[in-house]
Amino acid sequence: MTQPPKPNQRQLRLEIPANLAATYANAVIVSHTNSEIIFDFLQIMPNDPRARVQNRVVLTPANAKLFMRALQTNLDRFEEKFGEIPMPPQTASLADQLFGMIKPEDEP
Repeated sequence: MTQPPKPNQRQLRLEIPANLAATYANAVIVSHTNSEIIFDFLQIMPNDPRARVQNRVVLTPANAKLFMRALQTNLDRFEEKFGEIPMPPQTASLADQLFGMIKPEDEP
């Protein structure tokens, strides 16, 4: 069900080009400057040491925050319909791997 636009809200008509190709990415690197949030979408393939940047998307911080909210809303809707998305186990950082077993000695 579509809702009528609110006053002072413009309505956009989404146009998707017929030749628009979808790009597969299985990783993302997020970085930022003082005025931009940068998403580099990567494709990492088995047995290939390269991580190829497939697309770069640059947003203002405000638009990145709106994107985050929209993504969270859609993930919540997805999980309501299909169940919780299982997350792979998080690997330890290199520092944790090297020094995780070292514990400070108890002080007397």
